[in-house]
Amino acid sequence: QVQLVESGGGLVQSGGSLRLACAASGFTFDAYTIGWFRQAPGKEREAVSCINSSGGSTYYLDSIKGRFTISRDNAKTTLYLQMNNLKPEDTAVYYCAADLSTPAWLRVGLGLDYWGQGTQVTVSS
Repeated sequence: QVQLVESGGGLVQSGGSLRLACAASGFTFDAYTIGWFRQAPGKEREAVSCINSSGGSTYYLDSIKGRFTISRDNAKTTLYLQMNNLKPEDTAVYYCAADLSTPAWLRVGLGLDYWGQGTQVTVSS
């Protein structure tokens, strides 16, 4: 049974930090590109960051560059997103997703193989 389970969300003040984790099971994690998406109320889902299977290629949304860092631990089959200097506009439900594709394709967000259920991130001003 395939599972992607996000954790680490919560309520934080503007300027604070959170570290999201996505624990994967049930598929060959180190063969998959994996990434983070977010969706705020009333807004479309957007790709935040993604990383290829080896960790050598990454993508970051312009608005989070320099503040967020994606990483993966293939031995622990876990994806991470370190979020620093959080802003109220980062408030959203954050989802992880995995696909046998490249970061350029995964960030389109269509027809991906696996999705997690999401974790809420709320940044207060």
